[in-house]
Amino acid sequence: MRLTGIFDVQTRRSPRRGLVVGWIAIPMLLPALLLGSCESPPPPPRYAPLNYDYLSKIRLMVATLDIDNAFTKTGTAEQEHVEDLAPQQPADLLGLMARERLVVSGASGHAVFVIEDASLTRAPGGFAGSMAVRLDISTSDGAKSGFAEAKVSRTYQTEDTSFDGTKAALYQLEKLMMDDMNVEFEYEVRHKLHDYLQPGDGAAPPPAPVQSQDLSPAPPPPADLPAVAVPPPPTTP
Repeated sequence: MRLTGIFDVQTRRSPRRGLVVGWIAIPMLLPALLLGSCESPPPPPRYAPLNYDYLSKIRLMVATLDIDNAFTKTGTAEQEHVEDLAPQQPADLLGLMARERLVVSGASGHAVFVIEDASLTRAPGGFAGSMAVRLDISTSDGAKSGFAEAKVSRTYQTEDTSFDGTKAALYQLEKLMMDDMNVEFEYEVRHKLHDYLQPGDGAAPPPAPVQSQDLSPAPPPPADLPAVAVPPPPTTP
Protein backbone atom coordinates (compact mmCIF):
# COMPACT_ATOMS: atom_id res chain seq x y z
CA MET A 1 0.00 0.00 0.00
CA ARG A 2 1.24 3.58 -0.84
CA LEU A 3 0.18 6.65 1.19
CA THR A 4 -0.09 9.84 -0.83
CA GLY A 5 0.01 13.34 0.55
CA ILE A 6 2.54 15.18 2.65
CA PHE A 7 4.54 12.17 3.77
CA ASP A 8 4.22 10.01 0.65
CA VAL A 9 5.50 6.94 2.53
CA GLN A 10 5.32 3.49 1.00
CA THR A 11 4.68 0.70 3.45
CA ARG A 12 5.37 -2.93 3.08
CA ARG A 13 4.62 -5.82 5.27
CA SER A 14 7.55 -7.36 7.05
CA PRO A 15 7.45 -10.85 8.39
CA ARG A 16 8.87 -9.63 11.69
CA ARG A 17 7.67 -6.00 12.01
CA GLY A 18 4.40 -5.96 10.10
CA LEU A 19 3.66 -2.37 9.01
CA VAL A 20 6.15 -0.77 11.39
CA VAL A 21 8.61 -0.07 8.53
CA GLY A 22 6.20 2.36 6.83
CA TRP A 23 5.27 4.29 10.01
CA ILE A 24 8.80 4.92 11.28
CA ALA A 25 9.49 7.58 8.62
CA ILE A 26 6.52 9.74 9.61
CA PRO A 27 7.69 10.68 13.15
CA MET A 28 11.15 11.36 11.77
CA LEU A 29 9.73 14.02 9.43
CA LEU A 30 7.64 15.83 12.04
CA PRO A 31 10.51 17.61 13.88
CA ALA A 32 11.79 19.08 10.61
CA LEU A 33 8.32 20.29 9.65
CA LEU A 34 7.70 21.82 13.06
CA LEU A 35 11.10 23.53 13.06
CA GLY A 36 10.41 25.11 9.68
CA SER A 37 7.02 26.40 10.80
CA CYS A 38 8.46 27.95 13.99
CA GLU A 39 11.18 30.04 12.33
CA SER A 40 10.56 33.70 13.21
CA PRO A 41 11.13 36.48 10.65
CA PRO A 42 14.26 38.62 11.09
CA PRO A 43 13.78 41.69 13.33
CA PRO A 44 13.12 44.97 11.52
CA PRO A 45 16.11 47.30 11.14
CA ARG A 46 16.58 49.93 13.83
CA TYR A 47 17.52 53.53 13.12
CA ALA A 48 19.50 55.75 15.46
CA PRO A 49 17.30 58.69 16.55
CA LEU A 50 18.44 61.98 15.05
CA ASN A 51 19.27 64.80 17.47
CA TYR A 52 21.04 68.16 17.38
CA ASP A 53 22.02 68.96 20.95
CA TYR A 54 25.70 68.65 20.02
CA LEU A 55 25.50 71.68 17.70
CA SER A 56 26.17 75.26 18.79
CA LYS A 57 23.35 77.07 20.62
CA ILE A 58 21.64 80.15 19.21
CA ARG A 59 20.90 82.45 22.17
CA LEU A 60 18.00 84.81 21.55
CA MET A 61 17.45 88.01 23.53
CA VAL A 62 13.80 87.13 24.23
CA ALA A 63 11.99 85.84 27.28
CA THR A 64 9.82 83.13 25.70
CA LEU A 65 9.86 80.75 22.73
CA ASP A 66 6.97 78.85 21.14
CA ILE A 67 6.99 76.20 18.39
CA ASP A 68 4.11 76.30 15.90
CA ASN A 69 3.64 73.33 13.55
CA ALA A 70 1.69 74.97 10.71
CA PHE A 71 2.49 72.26 8.15
CA THR A 72 -0.41 70.69 6.24
CA LYS A 73 -0.13 68.11 3.47
CA THR A 74 -0.85 69.75 0.14
CA GLY A 75 -0.09 69.07 -3.51
CA THR A 76 -1.53 67.46 -6.61
CA ALA A 77 -3.27 64.12 -6.77
CA GLU A 78 -0.09 62.55 -8.17
CA GLN A 79 1.92 63.48 -5.09
CA GLU A 80 1.78 60.66 -2.56
CA HIS A 81 2.84 61.82 0.88
CA VAL A 82 4.91 59.27 2.81
CA GLU A 83 5.78 61.15 6.01
CA ASP A 84 4.11 58.45 8.09
CA LEU A 85 6.50 55.81 6.68
CA ALA A 86 9.63 57.62 7.90
CA PRO A 87 11.30 56.49 11.15
CA GLN A 88 10.81 60.04 12.50
CA GLN A 89 8.28 62.60 11.32
CA PRO A 90 9.99 65.50 9.49
CA ALA A 91 7.97 68.07 11.46
CA ASP A 92 9.08 66.42 14.70
CA LEU A 93 12.73 66.72 13.64
CA LEU A 94 12.33 70.42 12.88
CA GLY A 95 10.71 71.01 16.26
CA LEU A 96 13.50 69.05 17.91
CA MET A 97 16.09 71.25 16.20
CA ALA A 98 14.38 74.35 17.59
CA ARG A 99 14.19 72.97 21.13
CA GLU A 100 17.79 71.78 21.19
CA ARG A 101 19.43 74.79 19.50
CA LEU A 102 17.38 77.89 20.36
CA VAL A 103 17.94 79.27 23.86
CA VAL A 104 16.02 82.20 25.37
CA SER A 105 18.27 84.56 27.33
CA GLY A 106 16.41 87.88 27.48
CA ALA A 107 14.16 89.69 29.93
CA SER A 108 11.37 90.52 27.46
CA GLY A 109 10.20 89.76 23.95
CA HIS A 110 8.80 86.64 22.33
CA ALA A 111 9.98 84.27 19.58
CA VAL A 112 7.92 81.82 17.53
CA PHE A 113 9.50 79.02 15.50
CA VAL A 114 7.05 78.21 12.69
CA ILE A 115 7.21 74.94 10.72
CA GLU A 116 5.80 75.81 7.30
CA ASP A 117 6.80 72.74 5.27
CA ALA A 118 7.89 69.23 6.25
CA SER A 119 7.01 67.14 3.20
CA LEU A 120 8.11 63.70 2.07
CA THR A 121 6.60 62.46 -1.21
CA ARG A 122 7.21 59.76 -3.76
CA ALA A 123 9.15 60.89 -6.83
CA PRO A 124 10.34 59.18 -10.02
CA GLY A 125 13.01 56.72 -8.97
CA GLY A 126 12.70 57.42 -5.26
CA PHE A 127 11.52 60.16 -2.93
CA ALA A 128 11.55 63.96 -2.62
CA GLY A 129 11.55 66.13 0.48
CA SER A 130 11.19 69.80 1.30
CA MET A 131 11.39 71.78 4.54
CA ALA A 132 10.70 75.42 5.37
CA VAL A 133 10.80 77.20 8.74
CA ARG A 134 10.49 80.79 9.97
CA LEU A 135 11.59 82.42 13.21
CA ASP A 136 9.49 85.45 14.21
CA ILE A 137 10.58 87.93 16.89
CA SER A 138 8.07 90.18 18.68
CA THR A 139 8.41 92.87 21.30
CA SER A 140 6.80 92.58 24.72
CA ASP A 141 3.67 94.36 23.44
CA GLY A 142 3.28 91.91 20.53
CA ALA A 143 4.62 94.05 17.70
CA LYS A 144 6.57 92.12 15.05
CA SER A 145 10.15 93.29 15.02
CA GLY A 146 12.11 90.78 12.94
CA PHE A 147 12.12 87.38 11.25
CA ALA A 148 14.36 84.88 9.45
CA GLU A 149 13.41 82.11 7.01
CA ALA A 150 15.19 78.94 5.87
CA LYS A 151 14.25 76.44 3.16
CA VAL A 152 15.86 73.21 1.91
CA SER A 153 14.88 70.46 -0.52
CA ARG A 154 16.40 67.20 -1.74
CA THR A 155 15.66 64.01 -3.67
CA TYR A 156 16.80 60.48 -2.89
CA GLN A 157 17.05 57.70 -5.48
CA THR A 158 16.44 54.07 -4.58
CA GLU A 159 15.42 50.86 -6.34
CA ASP A 160 14.26 49.10 -3.19
CA THR A 161 10.49 49.60 -2.95
CA SER A 162 9.96 47.19 -0.05
CA PHE A 163 8.67 48.41 3.30
CA ASP A 164 12.11 48.24 4.93
CA GLY A 165 13.73 49.75 1.85
CA THR A 166 11.31 52.67 1.96
CA LYS A 167 12.03 53.39 5.63
CA ALA A 168 15.78 53.22 5.02
CA ALA A 169 15.57 55.63 2.08
CA LEU A 170 13.38 58.10 3.98
CA TYR A 171 15.73 57.98 6.96
CA GLN A 172 18.68 58.93 4.76
CA LEU A 173 16.66 61.66 3.02
CA GLU A 174 15.59 63.17 6.36
CA LYS A 175 19.14 63.04 7.70
CA LEU A 176 20.55 64.87 4.67
CA MET A 177 17.82 67.50 4.70
CA MET A 178 18.23 68.18 8.41
CA ASP A 179 21.99 68.58 7.96
CA ASP A 180 21.23 71.18 5.29
CA MET A 181 18.57 72.86 7.42
CA ASN A 182 20.82 73.24 10.46
CA VAL A 183 23.40 75.07 8.36
CA GLU A 184 20.88 77.21 6.47
CA PHE A 185 18.81 78.11 9.52
CA GLU A 186 21.79 79.21 11.61
CA TYR A 187 23.15 81.28 8.73
CA GLU A 188 19.84 83.09 8.21
CA VAL A 189 19.28 83.76 11.90
CA ARG A 190 22.76 85.14 12.49
CA HIS A 191 22.49 87.43 9.47
CA LYS A 192 18.83 88.52 9.65
CA LEU A 193 18.39 88.61 13.44
CA HIS A 194 21.84 89.70 14.54
CA ASP A 195 20.43 92.46 16.77
CA TYR A 196 18.33 89.90 18.69
CA LEU A 197 21.19 87.57 19.57
CA GLN A 198 22.99 87.61 22.87
CA PRO A 199 26.09 89.83 22.57
CA GLY A 200 29.11 87.74 21.74
CA ASP A 201 27.04 84.72 20.67
CA GLY A 202 28.48 83.35 17.48
CA ALA A 203 30.71 86.37 16.92
CA ALA A 204 33.67 85.70 14.69
CA PRO A 205 37.04 85.98 16.45
CA PRO A 206 39.03 89.11 15.62
CA PRO A 207 41.51 88.67 12.80
CA ALA A 208 45.07 87.98 13.78
CA PRO A 209 47.34 91.04 13.60
CA VAL A 210 49.33 91.30 10.41
CA GLN A 211 53.06 91.19 10.98
CA SER A 212 54.71 94.09 9.12
CA GLN A 213 57.88 93.50 7.22
CA ASP A 214 60.01 95.96 5.26
CA LEU A 215 60.07 94.67 1.71
CA SER A 216 62.17 97.56 0.25
CA PRO A 217 65.44 96.48 -1.34
CA ALA A 218 68.42 96.46 0.95
CA PRO A 219 70.96 99.26 0.41
CA PRO A 220 74.07 98.30 -1.56
CA PRO A 221 77.17 97.46 0.46
CA PRO A 222 79.65 100.36 0.88
CA ALA A 223 82.39 100.62 -1.73
CA ASP A 224 85.91 99.68 -0.74
CA LEU A 225 87.75 102.76 0.60
CA PRO A 226 91.41 103.37 -0.41
CA ALA A 227 93.95 102.48 2.22
CA VAL A 228 95.29 105.46 4.20
CA ALA A 229 98.97 105.46 5.02
CA VAL A 230 99.54 105.90 8.72
CA PRO A 231 102.92 107.50 9.54
CA PRO A 232 105.03 105.72 12.10
CA PRO A 233 105.17 107.28 15.58
CA PRO A 234 108.09 109.60 16.18
CA THR A 235 111.13 108.10 17.86
CA THR A 236 112.47 109.46 21.13
CA PRO A 237 116.20 110.47 21.00
